[in-house]
Amino acid sequence: MTGRPRIAVVGSGIGGLTLAAALAASGTRCEVFEQTRSMAEIGAGVQLAPNAARHLGRLGLRSELEERAVAIEEMRVYRWTGELITSTPFGAACEKLYAAPYYAIHRADLQGALLRLVGPQPLRLGHRLKTVSQDGEDMLLTFEDGPSHRADVVVGADGIHSVVRESLVRDAPVFSGLGVFRGLIPVDRLPAPARQPLIRMWLGPGRHLVCYPVADGRLMSFAAIAPLAAAGAESWSAAGDPAELVAAFDGWSGLVSDITRAADSVRRWALYDRPELRTWCADRLTVLGDAAHPMLPFMAQGANQAVEDAVELASLLADAHRDEIPELLTMYEKARAPRTAAIQQGSRGHADTMHLADGPQQRERDLAMRRAAGLTGLRERAWLYGHEAGVARRMDQAGKGEVS
Repeated sequence: MTGRPRIAVVGSGIGGLTLAAALAASGTRCEVFEQTRSMAEIGAGVQLAPNAARHLGRLGLRSELEERAVAIEEMRVYRWTGELITSTPFGAACEKLYAAPYYAIHRADLQGALLRLVGPQPLRLGHRLKTVSQDGEDMLLTFEDGPSHRADVVVGADGIHSVVRESLVRDAPVFSGLGVFRGLIPVDRLPAPARQPLIRMWLGPGRHLVCYPVADGRLMSFAAIAPLAAAGAESWSAAGDPAELVAAFDGWSGLVSDITRAADSVRRWALYDRPELRTWCADRLTVLGDAAHPMLPFMAQGANQAVEDAVELASLLADAHRDEIPELLTMYEKARAPRTAAIQQGSRGHADTMHLADGPQQRERDLAMRRAAGLTGLRERAWLYGHEAGVARRMDQAGKGEVS
């Protein structure tokens, strides 16, 4: 017996696969349990900010990201009437300040790259988690359609409907009053400016739309947030009505009309929020990504924070002894919970400021955004884009005088 922990990861989304890849890079094994029987990712685009892109590059994905993603040159924010409010350079400026580009990528391309990096060996498909509980010194996972499994540590990377999270808290999601339309459009169905490597966002009363190219520039990914009269399913696969999308943004300027009218199929789901977890861990169990901190999509940090979680947790579990697990999971929570809570709260605040009605408050917001334009705005995001995950253990050892 070596004392190395048996690590069970529940969920093979971006967070779970990044954790598996980061553990493998340190020579640490894990098993990844996924409820589906085939790895077919749905969804549209994902923004990979430097705080995540930097870590994914270090894990070996830089060439895949360069091949499959779009390196964003600039973010432009407009009023719904078409007036440019502000712009922020990315491109070379991001590389210089934060040692990584700002990418836009199709979720399926990112998951595929992570799957190739991890390989098939750790994956256990067709395992839908039913319960997780403590059984003596072991964690016991039971599945709806397979044998049970024992582990020394369980990591819930099982998303917004996390079974693992329910072992920590039984909280109820709160409907935000908003819904999101998402979709992909071939760029050859849009005007020529759509081919530019830009993130574009239009802000208007009660709603906004953001778009950017993915799939090496062949597709335009869009997300359109608008009021939703009644709470519906919190499901990434829920079908939407393209006619409702067109009606929701009727009269908007710029590419908005082109995008809404070119979308012949969309997905739409209700946006829910959840309170911050009081605790992320219970002895030998913890969570990451949406299972730990589901976020409203107003800072484009959901996937990025899942990557940070995974890198931090992997750095703590590398070369760990099973007896250390409870202490290490507590260190993980202390390293991650304050940061993700701040981003969750910031996302909630953005929902209000982005959707202001035309008038004095809207003009004050636009003026503040203009003052923070250009490199100034990019530098002000150092707290977000410059964050280094994976340092909690080194900092703890330094505090004990074990490393300089």
